[in-house]
Amino acid sequence: VGLRSSVRGGLEVAEQLRDLTRLLEAKEYQSRMEGVGRLLEHCKAKPELITTNLVQVFDAFTPRLQDSNKKVNQWALESLAKMIPLLKESLHPMLLSIIVAVADNLNSKNPGIYAAAVTVLDAMIENLDNLCLLQAFAGRVRFLSGRAVLDVVERLSVLVASVYPQKPQAVERHVPPVLWGFLSSMTGNSVLPGLSGNVRTVVRQLSRSLQEQMGSRLQDLAAGQPQQVLRTLQELLDAASPGMASDSKTTGSSCPFQLG
Repeated sequence: VGLRSSVRGGLEVAEQLRDLTRLLEAKEYQSRMEGVGRLLEHCKAKPELITTNLVQVFDAFTPRLQDSNKKVNQWALESLAKMIPLLKESLHPMLLSIIVAVADNLNSKNPGIYAAAVTVLDAMIENLDNLCLLQAFAGRVRFLSGRAVLDVVERLSVLVASVYPQKPQAVERHVPPVLWGFLSSMTGNSVLPGLSGNVRTVVRQLSRSLQEQMGSRLQDLAAGQPQQVLRTLQELLDAASPGMASDSKTTGSSCPFQLG
């Protein structure tokens, strides 16, 4: 009886996953909306159904984060922000593809989509391991453009403050190279190629966050950089207000996994 019931249970799960995938990949946008809603309900009621089949489910869900229909796109982002506290570290296998999709929405001209994407970023920092996020954000920045760069770098500064006390080597390995890239590309008016806005504020914030955590070690690491980088770094640090502390609300958990 136990075996029969186990087989029946397995068939029911397979059927539920098939239905969910069919909705998420449907041609009609209303069905895709329904699929996103059903996934969120599963995360609330039966999170183990999703976590044990994460890759299969998110292969169907992640494209909805960049759906051609704006309603589906925004609903998927808003739902993801609610899923993150429910699934937490179980999301790790799909973290990079999620970050790529979410960051793409940070340049959206649709205010609802942009706001939903920002909410997802903050939900990640609040609920996922900050070391893993720091590695993922630092690795992704150079592929971003426009407003997305500003939003991700701003949060990278927050992650530096939360991760450095536990994992200084990880911060030193992943974040200063991001800063050097910005400093070497900055022109007189502080606008980087491909960026529409002035980035001096977020780059100064990142410099300041690293300086607060690393002290003179930041200058030691910068010593091998070109003169322009050293000069711009010093200008930014000199211009940083002493009272400018980052307002970080982050988790302090240790990372049980590495992103290579």
